[in-house]
Amino acid sequence: MRIRNVVLSSALVALTLLPAQSAFGVSKEIIQLQTQVQQLQDQMTQMKQSFDERMGVMRNLLEQSTDNMNKITQQIDTLNRTLQQQVQDSGTKTDQVSGQIQSLHDSVDELKARVAALSKKLDDMAQQGQNMNANAASVPNGGGGAPPANQPVANQAPPADVLYNNALRDYNAGKYDLANGEFGDFMKFYADNDLAGNAQFYIADIEYRQGNFDAAVKDYDKVLEQYPGGNKAPAAQLKKGFALLELGQKDAGVRELRSLVNRYPRSIEAQQARDRLARLNAAGTAKKKPS
Repeated sequence: MRIRNVVLSSALVALTLLPAQSAFGVSKEIIQLQTQVQQLQDQMTQMKQSFDERMGVMRNLLEQSTDNMNKITQQIDTLNRTLQQQVQDSGTKTDQVSGQIQSLHDSVDELKARVAALSKKLDDMAQQGQNMNANAASVPNGGGGAPPANQPVANQAPPADVLYNNALRDYNAGKYDLANGEFGDFMKFYADNDLAGNAQFYIADIEYRQGNFDAAVKDYDKVLEQYPGGNKAPAAQLKKGFALLELGQKDAGVRELRSLVNRYPRSIEAQQARDRLARLNAAGTAKKKPS
């Protein structure tokens, strides 16, 4: 009986301890899960803090980069304005020098015309002397005589040198309408004269100065086509390029200026063409600049 009671007691103790052990195991797993969850939450919090810090750094860098870009853009704008001003100043100086050079060319042309006129007068005087000697030899002593039947009739037009110099003087004085008519008369009566190419150039140049760019282009072409070896050929091609630009024909004008540089690379007109091309390039770059 005593043994039976001992067995029953042991069984009761075992049954009592079994739920406790099972409950202890479950509680331990829950604690581990809670610990892992807490660790994950802590890691997430740290990651969020790190992400926020990095985002703050990135924002600062972005703001600094934006400020730097704005400063660089302002500096570029300032440089562009400075460059354009320098180009304009250079263009003004170039135009002034061009005008002075043109005046020198005109003076040289006038001197050439005077030299040619003096030479012609000397030739005429020599010819008259020979004619007088021949007439004196053919007329009997004490005899009169009528002038030869084949004596040339005086030319109704003024002498070439007088007509050219008058036209050039009026051109330099700004009397363009009067000068244009005189140069036109020169071309009418003396198209084969050495100064004909110059006269044709001044006709075109008067049209250019008066804003008649279409007619100027055509008359500059006459200089280039009919008098390609004349001293006005480079100036004619330069002003033709300028006239095309004034007409809005930029591509044609640029081609003409580049052709001038290639044909007469060491001429003053070529330098003027380079300056104008540089100004066109600067203007085109300024228009393409992002806002």
